[in-house]
Amino acid sequence: MGQIGAVKRLFVGRPLSSQRMQETLLPKWLALPVFCSDPISSVAYATEQIVLVLAFGGAAYLSLAKWVAAAVAVLLVIVVLSYRQTCFAYPNGGGAFAVSLDNFGPGAALVAASALLVDYVMTVAVSVVSGVIAITSAVTSLSAHTIALSVGFTVMLMLANLRGVKESGRAFAVPTYAFIVLTFVMFAVGLIKGLTGHLPDASTVHQQLHRTAQVGGIFTLLLALRAFASGCTALTGVEAISNGVPSFRKPTSKNAAETLTIMGALAVTMFVGITVLALHLHAHALPSGNPSVISQIAASVFGDTAVLFYLYQAATAGILILAANTAFNGFPVLASILAQERYLPRQLHNRGDKLVFSNGIVLLGGFAIALIVGFNANLDHLIQLYIIGVFTSFTLSQAGMVRHWNRLLPTTPPANLRRLRTSRAINLVGAVATGLVLVIVLYSKVTHGAWIAILAMMALFVLMRGIHSHYAAVSTELDVTASDRPLLPSRNHAVVLVSRLHLPTMRALAYAKATRPSTLAAVTVKTDEADTERLRKAWDAQDLDIPLVILDSPYREMTRPVLDYLRSLHKNSPRDIVTVFIPEYVVGRWWEQLLHNQSALRLKARLLFEPGVMVTSVPWQLRSSHPVSDDQEGVRPT
Repeated sequence: MGQIGAVKRLFVGRPLSSQRMQETLLPKWLALPVFCSDPISSVAYATEQIVLVLAFGGAAYLSLAKWVAAAVAVLLVIVVLSYRQTCFAYPNGGGAFAVSLDNFGPGAALVAASALLVDYVMTVAVSVVSGVIAITSAVTSLSAHTIALSVGFTVMLMLANLRGVKESGRAFAVPTYAFIVLTFVMFAVGLIKGLTGHLPDASTVHQQLHRTAQVGGIFTLLLALRAFASGCTALTGVEAISNGVPSFRKPTSKNAAETLTIMGALAVTMFVGITVLALHLHAHALPSGNPSVISQIAASVFGDTAVLFYLYQAATAGILILAANTAFNGFPVLASILAQERYLPRQLHNRGDKLVFSNGIVLLGGFAIALIVGFNANLDHLIQLYIIGVFTSFTLSQAGMVRHWNRLLPTTPPANLRRLRTSRAINLVGAVATGLVLVIVLYSKVTHGAWIAILAMMALFVLMRGIHSHYAAVSTELDVTASDRPLLPSRNHAVVLVSRLHLPTMRALAYAKATRPSTLAAVTVKTDEADTERLRKAWDAQDLDIPLVILDSPYREMTRPVLDYLRSLHKNSPRDIVTVFIPEYVVGRWWEQLLHNQSALRLKARLLFEPGVMVTSVPWQLRSSHPVSDDQEGVRPT
């Protein structure tokens, strides 16, 4: 255990006391990379997805990209303004789940929660794979190791988040701010080169685009809608701040809303700028994603051998990989709230050594790795499963906020009516806009693999309902009522299980005696004639005043004879209880555990299902379980 603890300290660090919870709260400059790396990073591939879809109609239809991008930018502004209202109305966090639960009830809340949980897993997988593609775009020799690199970065993110929100935030702040700064540097250099006529086209400008989709009339509209749905990946992660409002320093709601506004301004500006450059440079998106559109832009603006190009590629890879950090902060918090409401296992509500929800972090990392490996780290396939969950939660959240304001209207003082009606109007526009986008996304992506995400959401919904029903049933069964008070047992029969007469057995016998039972007996199972005879002789030689009961076992089975014997004791008087004392070795090395206590473990597991039977382990610590100094060596532990 000491070695395991040392390894844990190495990766996670020293534990924090609960009194230091206040120290983990985030200032705005640190909250931005922690909660907003996903929406900021999405601009790196949102444009690419728009261009990729429109290319199916041929080169002529790439001109629609500017209109599609404009629609995405407007939607992003609407959603940011809408979630600002949520930050103030629900300062305890929970985002779409809390809003839906308060305004629509458990059913809608679980739909929102399942959508968000699935989306968080998708965010990690898509972000990490996108970051790895940015790396392999610059270093093509690493392309064969995309899966291994993606899994490795996911594990790295998981370990970083296990060290605490503040520590991971500081580590992730540098790549986030580097990406933001270098993107605006790229815009400035690109503008100067464009005005002076020294800005070359993208490397894919001469690539022939072959029309693979039917166009003209309604089909052109459907193609544009599909491109719009793909471009809406720019909105992923916007809700993370509303989920984690309590993580901000006071005033929490104000700081969360201001951080959300800063994120929205950065994301819109960067998305529009990258789209303008991509269209001006005639950059084409490749189905493989390599080279990415943003790397083509950087190569044209900075030069594909310039230091700034490699710095930008590194920053892009960093922000794309660290975009998963948004999910690593959102998923565990939401899972904790769901666990508190008894929709997920209670362990997910517990904080770990670093005051973070460690179980949720590990669970998210495991699911994301499974997804990356299952889809061979293919971004084009993974991206199709994306954003359905986002817009499901968006729509429910904004519709819930409209109902929230409607409920407050009758009790609001006249002086505050205008502000409340403005907030309601913002959320109403957000609900209508995200609802329409959800319909478009469902239409355009279900046949391309998004049905898997919908199936996962349905399975998660059913699972959470089942968990809640189980907890409710157990709680009802365990409630103490006047008519169900347990009666005191008539007698207590003590049984000490014995395999041989040694010090652990003697301790168990002494402890059993100390409990002053009604009857006391030592029991052994005869699986080997010679061993049993040696035990009987040793027992007689010690002249113990406790009877030794030898149970016959013709088939050399341990558990069944013991169960039959215990049932016979309990059968004579149902109000009696039987306490079974089991001597056990306590060992310090993992391999020693394999050599000891196996029969005891199996028997204890079976005895748990026996009514009227209590099980008590009597430990005997071997030397390996108690590391001692040289001057204490040879002292027997007691």
